[in-house]
Amino acid sequence: MLQYNIDLRGKAILVTGAAGFIGSNLCRRLLVEVEGAHIIGIDNMNDYYDVNIKKERLSSLNKFNNFTFIEGNIADKTLIDKLFASHNPYVVVNLAAQAGVRYSITNPGAYIESNLIGFYNILEACRNNNVEHLVYASSSSVYGSNKKVPYSTDDKVDNPVSLYAATKKSNELMAHSYSKLYNIPSTGLRFFTVYGPAGRPDMAYFGFTNKLVKGEKIQIFNYGNCKRDFTYVDDIVEGIIRVMQHAPEKANGEDGLPIPPYKVYNIGNNQPENLLDFVTILQEELLRAGVLPQDYDFEAHKELVPMQPGDVPVTFADTTPLEQDFGFKPSTSLRNGLRAFAEWYAEYYKS
Repeated sequence: MLQYNIDLRGKAILVTGAAGFIGSNLCRRLLVEVEGAHIIGIDNMNDYYDVNIKKERLSSLNKFNNFTFIEGNIADKTLIDKLFASHNPYVVVNLAAQAGVRYSITNPGAYIESNLIGFYNILEACRNNNVEHLVYASSSSVYGSNKKVPYSTDDKVDNPVSLYAATKKSNELMAHSYSKLYNIPSTGLRFFTVYGPAGRPDMAYFGFTNKLVKGEKIQIFNYGNCKRDFTYVDDIVEGIIRVMQHAPEKANGEDGLPIPPYKVYNIGNNQPENLLDFVTILQEELLRAGVLPQDYDFEAHKELVPMQPGDVPVTFADTTPLEQDFGFKPSTSLRNGLRAFAEWYAEYYKS
C-alpha cells in the first residue's frame, strides 16, 4: 500500500467537467467529506446530451458554500490561465472531455478541441502554477481490439479503433512528457464503462431504457456477444479520491534528470458481463422500479444486430495495481447498480 502524500484538507481543488456524470459525483463527495476544501468546477455545459441533467447535477452542488462554478471551455486558454491564476489549485482532476465512441466518427473536431487542445491547456497551466498532482481521465477504449484479457496497463496500446480512443491515448502520452520535462506528478485513470443514477443518456443502459419506455426496439450489438466491465459510478469516485491523495514520487535517475512522476491505473469492475445478461437484469430492475409495466413484452422490443464501427467485443480490467497501491477495487454488483439507476430514473422522469 502506498502512503498518502497529498492532504486535500483546506485546499483548492479544480475539477474539470464538473457538471458531467463522474465530475458531479466527485465534487459532491469532496464537498461533503474533505474538511475545508474549496472545489472549483468548470464545464462548458454543451448539448451533446440533455443539458437539463447537467443542470440538475449542478443545482445540488451549488448548495455548498465552498463550491465555485465557472461555465466555460477548457479549450479556451485565456480562461484556463485566468482560472489557475485566481484560484491556484493544489490538485487538478481533469474529467472534461468530449465523450462517446460513436460520436467521434461523425464529429471528430469536437474531440480534437476538448480532448487534445483542452488537455494541453490544463497541462500548461499545471506547469506554470506548480500543481501538486494532476489526475486525469483516460479510458478503457485505449486498449482497442487487444486480444489479451484482462487488460493490463502494461499492455501495448497502439491500435485505437476510434478517434476518441486515440485522443485518450494521446492524453497519456502528453501527460508523460510533461511529467518528464517539468516534473509534474500525474496519474491517468482508465475508466471502464461507467454507469449509475443521473448518468449519460448516450450510454447503452440509459438509451435502452429511454427506448423501451417509448415502446421502441433496442439494438443489441454483435448479436449480444459483447462483454463489458460495467463499473458503478460510486466505485469510480472512490478510486479517484484515493488516487488524488498519492502523487507519484519525484525522483532523479542516474543521469541526474527527473524520472517521470507518472502512473496509469485501470478502474473497472474486473468482472465482464455479457450484454444479454446485462439487458435481462436491466429489464428486471425497470419492472421492479415501476418504470415499465409488469406485462411488458421485452422479446418484441429486442433486435440483435452486427457490431458497430469503433466498438470492441470485450472490455475487462486488470485492477491488481490499484488494489496493491490503494487497497481498493470496485465491488458494486451490476444488479445493485442498475437497481439504483432504475429507481433514480423512475423518480426523475415521473410524470
